[in-house]
Amino acid sequence: MQCLRDISREVCQDRITLFLHTGICCAAAIITNSPPWLLASYPEGNLFQLTQEEIQILLAREGREKLFHQGITLAGTKCLLIRDNLYTKGNNTIDLRTKDQSRSSQAVTVIQIESVYLVLMGQKGTEGGLLNLNAFEMARYIRKAIHQHRANF
Repeated sequence: MQCLRDISREVCQDRITLFLHTGICCAAAIITNSPPWLLASYPEGNLFQLTQEEIQILLAREGREKLFHQGITLAGTKCLLIRDNLYTKGNNTIDLRTKDQSRSSQAVTVIQIESVYLVLMGQKGTEGGLLNLNAFEMARYIRKAIHQHRANF
């Protein structure tokens, strides 16, 4: 399988595995919205359980204001929407926080990379800002791999 013909699944999977060894994230996934699909994920995290319906709701362009009021479920975990700039030119991110009964919620970041989206869930205690910085670093790597892949064809 390929990540929308832009980058091989192996590149996606390899980068997710390398990135998770930094200790900042506990789960990562690469998804697409046409069709809503999980392209790659870290098998030890819970984001491999993302459903097509969850992906569709997360990436829908219409009705995004409902996400602020209702939140969203990702891989069965209820999340609160903190900031939604996914379809804002130049930013293309969503910041979420898991809604946990205990006080140990986790930061979640979604960032658009070309025609795919990176979803990262931070370790408990990891701040959203640090997670975002690492998401942008990983996105830069994947973007570079996409451009290199395109240059070879």
